[in-house]
Amino acid sequence: MPKPAKAKAPRRPHLLGVRHHGPGSARAVAAALAATAPDIVLVEGPPEADLLLSYAADPEMVPPVALLAHAKDDPGQAGFWPYAEFSPEWAAIRYALDHGVPVRFIDLPAGCGFALDRARAARRNAAPQPDPEPTRPPDAPDAPDTTETPDTSHPPIPGESHRTDPIAVLARVAGHDDPERWWEDAVEHQAGGADPLAPFALLAEAMGALREPSSAPGPADPDGPVATAEDAETAETTETAETAEDLPDLEAAREAHMRLAIDTAYRQGFREVAVVCGAWHVPALAASRPVAADRAVLAPFAALVRGGALPRVKVETTWVPWTYRRLGQASGYGAGVPSPGWYHHLFATDDRERLLPAWFVRVAELFRAAGRPVSPAHVIEAVRHAETLAALRGRPLAGLDETLEAVRAVMCDGDDAPLALVHDDIVVGDRIGTVPATVPAVPLQRDLDVQRKRLSLTLADRKLELDLRKTLDADRSRLFTRLTLLDIPWGTPTASRRGTGTFRETWTLVWQPELAIRVAEAGVWGTTVLGAATAHAVELAACAGSLADLTAVAEQCLQADLPDALPPVMRALQDKAALGTDVAGLAEALPALVRALRYGDVRGTDTAALATVADGLLLRICVGLVPACAGLDGDGARDMRRHLDAVHDAVQLLATTDTTGTTDTAATADTAETHSTRTADPRDDWYAALTRLAERPDLPGLLTGRAVRLLLDAGRLTAADAAPRMSRALTRGTPFRDAAGWIEGFLAGGGLVLVHDDALLALIDAWVADIPGDAFTDVLPLLRRTFATFAAPERRTLGERLRAPGTAARGDDGPPLPFDPARADAVLPLAAYLLGAAR
Repeated sequence: MPKPAKAKAPRRPHLLGVRHHGPGSARAVAAALAATAPDIVLVEGPPEADLLLSYAADPEMVPPVALLAHAKDDPGQAGFWPYAEFSPEWAAIRYALDHGVPVRFIDLPAGCGFALDRARAARRNAAPQPDPEPTRPPDAPDAPDTTETPDTSHPPIPGESHRTDPIAVLARVAGHDDPERWWEDAVEHQAGGADPLAPFALLAEAMGALREPSSAPGPADPDGPVATAEDAETAETTETAETAEDLPDLEAAREAHMRLAIDTAYRQGFREVAVVCGAWHVPALAASRPVAADRAVLAPFAALVRGGALPRVKVETTWVPWTYRRLGQASGYGAGVPSPGWYHHLFATDDRERLLPAWFVRVAELFRAAGRPVSPAHVIEAVRHAETLAALRGRPLAGLDETLEAVRAVMCDGDDAPLALVHDDIVVGDRIGTVPATVPAVPLQRDLDVQRKRLSLTLADRKLELDLRKTLDADRSRLFTRLTLLDIPWGTPTASRRGTGTFRETWTLVWQPELAIRVAEAGVWGTTVLGAATAHAVELAACAGSLADLTAVAEQCLQADLPDALPPVMRALQDKAALGTDVAGLAEALPALVRALRYGDVRGTDTAALATVADGLLLRICVGLVPACAGLDGDGARDMRRHLDAVHDAVQLLATTDTTGTTDTAATADTAETHSTRTADPRDDWYAALTRLAERPDLPGLLTGRAVRLLLDAGRLTAADAAPRMSRALTRGTPFRDAAGWIEGFLAGGGLVLVHDDALLALIDAWVADIPGDAFTDVLPLLRRTFATFAAPERRTLGERLRAPGTAARGDDGPPLPFDPARADAVLPLAAYLLGAAR
C-alpha cells in the first residue's frame, strides 16, 4: 500500500451512531459511507478479530453469523458478537471490503474483559460470604429495594452494570411509552433524506443531552458482545463494589481505547475516517481529549497485570453460524431482537410500495402450506387493513403490530392461535447462517464440519429417523452418540414413531450457536470426534462413582463404536462388578449392559466381554436378592419392585441374545448354542431366585406378590399354582395393609389375568368383601392405586363380571343372589315419574 500523504488531517471523524440490528440504521450507514467515501472504516468490536474480517467477503459467508472470542485456556469463558444482514456493523464491514478500504475493530480487547471477570470472581470467592438473612430490629423499616431490574432489550457487556436504555429514554422524551415502536417510526420507516449524515447528527445531539447531566459512566452499550452466563453474573456487580475492588472502569476504558484507535488512524495518515459504533458512545468519541488522558485511563490495566492483580488472558477468535431464533432471544447468548424475520424483510425490500404486499404474500403461503385456505383477496384486504391502522395511529408506515392485527382480523377470523405459526416461522424465522470452511477453527470443529458434510447433515432443526441397518444412518447415529459423550448435545434421542425395534432410532437435531463453545471445550480431548470421544470415555470410566454410571459409559461406547475405549472401560467394569455387593446397584446396572448387548447386535460389535460381565452381575443379583428384600420399608419396597421389573425385562432380552450378536429365535436356534459362551439359560437362575422370594412370608407383600406375578407371566407358575399363594397372602392372619401390598405387586402387570382366571378374581372379590369398615378406609387408597393402572377395557370387563349375579367370580356352580321384591318395588315410583306414567 502506498504511504499516505503527510498533510495535516482535520481529525473530524464521521461518527455514525447506530442501534445494533436495526435495518434502518444499516441502510443509513450504507448511504453515509457511500456519501463520505472514507479511506478507513472503524467498527466497534474486539480487535483480536481483525484478521477475521476479510472472511466476510467470502461468498460462503452468509449471515446471520457471529464472532466468537474465548479464552484460550478456558473456552467456556467466551463472548459472541452476532451480525445479521440488517446489522449496521455488517453493512460497514461489507462496504469496506467491497471498496478495498481498510476496516478495523476498535473496542477494548476482549481479553481485558475476561481478565476483569476472573479478578472479580477470585475476589468474591476469597471474601467472606455475608449472612444471607441479616438480622435487624423488629420495628426497623424495610430496606429500600436497590436491586436494578435488568433491561432485557439489550445484552449486557462483560464486566459492566446494565443500567438504562438510551433509546427508551429518547422514546419517553418524545412522548412514546414503547421504545421499539418509536424507533421504528423515527428511524426504521423513514425514507432517506438529502443529507445522509443528518440522522446521525440528530441522534448524537440527543445522546449528548442524555449524557450531559451526569459525569458517571454511561449505560451498558447495547451494541456490545453478547455475554455468556458468567458475564451476566459478573454484570450484577455494582459500581460501588467495583470502586472498592480498585479495578478499572470498563466503560471508560472502552471509550478511551476507541478514541486512541481513532487517533492512531489519523497518525497513520488516513484523512477520511468513518466510525460505526453504538449511538451512546458518539458524544464521548466526539469530545476532544488529550491522548495522554486516554492512555492514563488504560494504564491501570497494564499496572494490574504486572502486579498480578489481573491475569493475562490469551484470546482466540473465529466465525460461527448464528440463527434468527437465537438472535431473537434477549437472554443467554441471544441478542434481544424481537422480530429478526420482520427486520430482514424491511432490509431486503427496497421498494416501499411492495413492502406490505410481499409480507402478506409470505403469510398467505405459510397458511396454505399448513392447510388453511387463504385467497389473494385476503392478501389485498390485509394490506388495506394494515395501512388504515397505520394512518389512524399516525405512523409513517404500517409496522409489525399493524400487520399482525391485519392477519388476525382478515386471515384468522379473529383467532389468535394461527398467529403463533406466523410468529415462529416469519416474524422470528428459522434462518441459519453459514461460515466458510477456510475460517480458522479448533481442529475438532474442522473434523466435525467434515463429518457433517460427509453424512449430509445441515444445521437446520429437524427430526431424523434412522434405520441402523443402513450404513449412512448407522454412521449418523455414531456421530450423535459421540457428540453426546463429549457433552455436545446437537442431537437428542426421542421415541420413534415407526416401532420399537432396536434397529430404529429417532433424533431431534437442534443446533444452538453456543455449542461452538462446547466444541472448543471438548478440543482438549482430541483433534477428531472419534479421538476426543474415545479419550473422554476412558476418563469417564476412570472417574465413574457407581456401577450404573460405568455401565452407562460402556453402553455409550458400544453405541458410538469406540473400539479403543472398550478395553479400558471393560476392565474397569469387571473390576467394579467383581467387588459389587449392593443388589440394588447391580440391578440398576444390568439393564444398561443388556441394552449394550442389543446395540452390539445391530451394529455388529463383538460383545463377548459384555456378556461375561452381564452373566456375572445376574448371578450376584440372584444370590443376594432375598436378603436384599428383607427389612425394607414401603419406599424401599417400591424401589426394589422397580428393580425386579427392570432385571426381569433384561433377563428376557439377555436370554435371546448371544455374544456374537445373534438373536436366539427359531431361525437361529441351531447356531445360538454353538456361538454362545453360556452353558445354561440365564433365566433359570433368575426364576429360581424369584421362586425363593415368592415363598417367603416374612418379606414385604409388594415384592412377594410381584414375584408370583412374574413367574406366572413367564409360565413358571400356573393359575392353579398362584391361587394358593394368593389365598395364603389374603388370610385373616395377614394385616390388611400387607395383603393390599401383595395384591398391588401381583396386579402391577395389568388386570388381564383376572379377566381370564375366575378363581383368582373370586379370591380377591371375597377378600375385599370381608374387609371391616374401619380397615377398608385405610386400604382403599392402595387398592385404587392398583386398579387405576388397569386399562379401561379391563376395568369395564371386571366390573361387569362382578356386578352380574351368578358369575364365575362367585363360582359357576353356586346359587345366584336371592331376589328381593320389596327392594325392586321401591324404584317403581321413580321410574314411573321419569317415564311420565305418574301423570
